Amino acid sequence: MAFDWSYFFKAFPQLFSYIPSTLFMAFLAMALAVILGIIVALLQASSITFVRNIAKIYVSIFRGIPTLVQLFIVYYGLPQIFPVFKGVPALMTAICGLGIKQSAYLAEIFRAAINSVDQGQIEAGLALNIKYPKLLIHVVMPQAVINAIPATSNTFISLLKETSLAFTLGITELFAQGKMLAGASFKYFETYVAVGLVYWLLIVVITWGQHLIEKSLNKPYRRFVHVPNSSTRFIRNPGKQANLETH
Repeated sequence: MAFDWSYFFKAFPQLFSYIPSTLFMAFLAMALAVILGIIVALLQASSITFVRNIAKIYVSIFRGIPTLVQLFIVYYGLPQIFPVFKGVPALMTAICGLGIKQSAYLAEIFRAAINSVDQGQIEAGLALNIKYPKLLIHVVMPQAVINAIPATSNTFISLLKETSLAFTLGITELFAQGKMLAGASFKYFETYVAVGLVYWLLIVVITWGQHLIEKSLNKPYRRFVHVPNSSTRFIRNPGKQANLETH
């Protein structure tokens, strides 16, 4: 059977109309994942053993459960145990389920990015009586963000592709639309190739945006942390350790 090029090209406009809903779901889930990931990463850095263990269990559970199983637990299982979850829209369930799942991966990424910053910079700042929150904001986080961008971008790409699982909850997004088109036309090969190309184009755009962000953040800049009643300051340069200057 020959490849139907005419149908192949006609399928794209019908698929493109569902890109906004797919991106909407992906961006909201990613925002939730980033917030939860930062919280869990900070809990893992806690000096309290119990808190660290809770964070480790969270990461282990949500990294270990398949995404589809997790979505079914949240959408079908939780309402049976907690009636308050009955009637929650499928879209909200998908966003929360995907966000929680990816937050476990981001927690490890953020933890590694924070640990990659030279601890000597923190020790030097503490020796100068600079409070740790200020060191975290002005010295640690700028470097950690740059280190975390590539892995975070890869996580978002994985999340974007996992939104295709939302069709199992009855949500019509990019993949669900492709599935309906294929079922109606019996042009399975042409339809799914078109769906795959649309996802690929989205990922190419996201990767291009990632490179722009990395290029922008890697430009030389300075950050100062002033100590009250002192002329000591931190000078931060990308790719180099923070320097201390005292006048």
